[in-house]
Amino acid sequence: MPKDLVPEILVRATEALECEFDALPNYEPSRHSDLDSAAMEAILKETAHLLGNNYPYFHPLYAGQMLKPPHPLARAAYALAMTINPNNHARDGGRASSAMEIEAVAEIARMFGWNEFLGHLTSGGTMANLEALWVAGRINLGKRIIGSEQAHYTHSRISAVLKLEYAAVPADARGRMRLDALETELRKGDVGTVVVTLGTTAIGAVDPLPEILELRDRYKFRVHVDAAYGGYFKLIEGALDDPARCAYAAITQADSIVIDPHKHGLQPYGCGCVLFLDPGVGRFYKHDSPYTYFTSRDLHLGEISLECSRAGAAAVALWATQRLLPLKPGGEFASGLTAGRRAAVEFDRRLRADARFEALAAGTPELDIVVWKMRAASRSFDLEQSIFSASAKRNLHLALVQLPQFWFVHPGDQSANQSYATCLRSVLMKPEHETWLDRIWHELTAACAQVEKG
Repeated sequence: MPKDLVPEILVRATEALECEFDALPNYEPSRHSDLDSAAMEAILKETAHLLGNNYPYFHPLYAGQMLKPPHPLARAAYALAMTINPNNHARDGGRASSAMEIEAVAEIARMFGWNEFLGHLTSGGTMANLEALWVAGRINLGKRIIGSEQAHYTHSRISAVLKLEYAAVPADARGRMRLDALETELRKGDVGTVVVTLGTTAIGAVDPLPEILELRDRYKFRVHVDAAYGGYFKLIEGALDDPARCAYAAITQADSIVIDPHKHGLQPYGCGCVLFLDPGVGRFYKHDSPYTYFTSRDLHLGEISLECSRAGAAAVALWATQRLLPLKPGGEFASGLTAGRRAAVEFDRRLRADARFEALAAGTPELDIVVWKMRAASRSFDLEQSIFSASAKRNLHLALVQLPQFWFVHPGDQSANQSYATCLRSVLMKPEHETWLDRIWHELTAACAQVEKG
């Protein structure tokens, strides 16, 4: 794990924070035995040992799931905020952190072209999507929610919690929502909201948002964009291929958007964000709690959130990160996304050029997720699982995913009645993945050779 300046900087920042409260009289903690430095150090070393039972998510050789290390500044700002431990549910609980959240969320909204909006941070994408579908259900009472079969499973689960009927429509060979299947559902006249995914979990597919917006004009439904994973690619839409580029260009026309700063936004878990184009949806959040105090005439974050207590430290970390790395096209933050995308495109190119691998029929990855399977003359064992395990022994960590057989160029030699195939998957979301791609490729091909030898 690379060394950084966080401890040194954090000590100085903590001293500066303490100076802000110099007017207070000194006090002694009530439980001195709890502050035994030797005991705490021993426990922290034990904790470090236990945490070693993890995959190296921070390292470029970890290319499996959607895990990206927080920026050092985000870690430091979060730790600094824990000195205060603010709660962003009420302004009295987090005055500074609430203001930071409002500023940070406004920058995210501007990234999508929204200046007038209602939004806030959440504990993650699940809670953010729950709020979006809850509002959608309040606006379109009794109407169904429609999403792609490749949409995150949380949407069907959330709909069940909210007692809203949910239906999934098929995806095409690119993993994108099929428009013909969607229109079949829309013709029934009972669809209130369509969930459009920009960056599916499995392959990073981008649903055809412009065409869905055209259908909205005809059938009158809400469009909720789940961009929990792919939202930040708005900053580099010009570097994407069509039709993904067109989808990101159209995102400003959505009714609501969800994005997860704790994925591509360099934030610690959990930090999600929900945005509504119409600030008037704040009326659905109204409550009359006698013990929550608001000190502003404006709607406070606690009045526009289903969650009550929320970590103000998450807002502080996000605010600090965006101060260092503004969300602007061509900026340093955007360049990190571009690097990961280039790595994915090059990795996909190498897979297609190698006779051992079968790539997706869809072609170049739309974002930064690459999926492939093995081509073999016979299938006497689970080849992908073996490659997965052999790669891990070489410190290259991949992921496994089940995908429809018809998504691949070649059906393979598996049984014709087997509709799904086990595939290998890499999420190349770290900027370092581009410079480490040769090493990743070397370890993958070496693992393949090892498995072939038996």
